[in-house]
Amino acid sequence: MAQTEKRENSVLFSLRELRQIEENRVSEEEQAVRNAEQARIAAAQAEERRIREEAEGKARTEREEQLRIEQAREGAEREARMRVESAEASERQRQQAALEQQRLAQEMELRRAHVAKTRPTWMLAVTAIAVIGVVIAAVVVVNKINDAQTASEKQAQAERDRDDAIKEARDAQDKAEAAAKEVANLGGQVKDAQNAVERANTQAERDAANQRLAQLQKAQADAQHRAAEAAAAAAHAQRIQGIKVSAECQNNPLAKGCQ
Repeated sequence: MAQTEKRENSVLFSLRELRQIEENRVSEEEQAVRNAEQARIAAAQAEERRIREEAEGKARTEREEQLRIEQAREGAEREARMRVESAEASERQRQQAALEQQRLAQEMELRRAHVAKTRPTWMLAVTAIAVIGVVIAAVVVVNKINDAQTASEKQAQAERDRDDAIKEARDAQDKAEAAAKEVANLGGQVKDAQNAVERANTQAERDAANQRLAQLQKAQADAQHRAAEAAAAAAHAQRIQGIKVSAECQNNPLAKGCQ
């Protein structure tokens, strides 16, 4: 009787061991399935991020290229317009100087003809004075032409400086926005890496996840530093762009205080 009970107890113990082994196996299989599903989800999320980052980078590159083309076109049109305006102003000044010289030459010719007819002594002195006056008038006209040309060149340079300031402000703003996007993107990657550390099941996985997290945190700090510098540069460019030129200086760059 005792041997029978002993055998039954042994059989029951073996069954419990087998049942425990089976339960452990099922639990391990379920854990493996869960781990595989988590790995698949993480891989899918990583792929989605990669695709999104590539699309954003491509779109940003296209926008920058379109902006560069537009700025180059605007710059070329502005330079062409300024060259045409400068050439027209120079031509008007040349024609005006030619007409003035022609008028002065005609006046001198009339005076010489009149002197040739009368030739009194006092008239010679008057003629000499008139000739001196004509020379002085010619010098004044030439000086006015030179001043007008200088004013036109200074005004053109002021317009170029203004356009350059606008372009620099726009470029600085684009860089600041790109840096901010990079910081935001790295923030999401850092969060994902932290989640990966928490989900790690083995020491190797934790070490790899921690290494990835440290790299992303360093990249995030560097990006934040670049974003701060870009924001400061954009603010500085905006302040420079906000400098106004008075109407008096625009009309006459040679005026006092406009140099």
